[in-house]
Amino acid sequence: MNHAPTIWEEGREPGNEVAALLVALLLTAMVVDVLLSHPLGLFFDLAFVTLCVGAALAVRPSDFFVVGVLPPLAMLTTVLLLAIAEPEAVASPHDGVVQATVSGLSRHGVALVTGYFLCLGLLAVRRRVADAQR
Repeated sequence: MNHAPTIWEEGREPGNEVAALLVALLLTAMVVDVLLSHPLGLFFDLAFVTLCVGAALAVRPSDFFVVGVLPPLAMLTTVLLLAIAEPEAVASPHDGVVQATVSGLSRHGVALVTGYFLCLGLLAVRRRVADAQR
């Protein structure tokens, strides 16, 4: 008897496409958040966590590594780009690029840790479900 695939079995997208979409949506969330409330804030954090969960559920099992290392790199890239273009959105206006990047990462550390752990946790559950079905 065939059964409908569960949420753990659904992801079939290639890792590079999931990574590109996550980064594009994260940059979009960053721009929207900065336009709505100048310092990068809660909207960006919530979008980051949601996108990490979505990426972990969308990727195909053979590309788990790509999504497994993606959240910290995506956060670093986003904060670095903002530190270069508009440092006062993530740090003090007189901070340099490196200091603004470190400040931005520390200000959004809870979202980074939450999104990363949820992503890794979902990938681990998906791996266990796939192994149990074999």
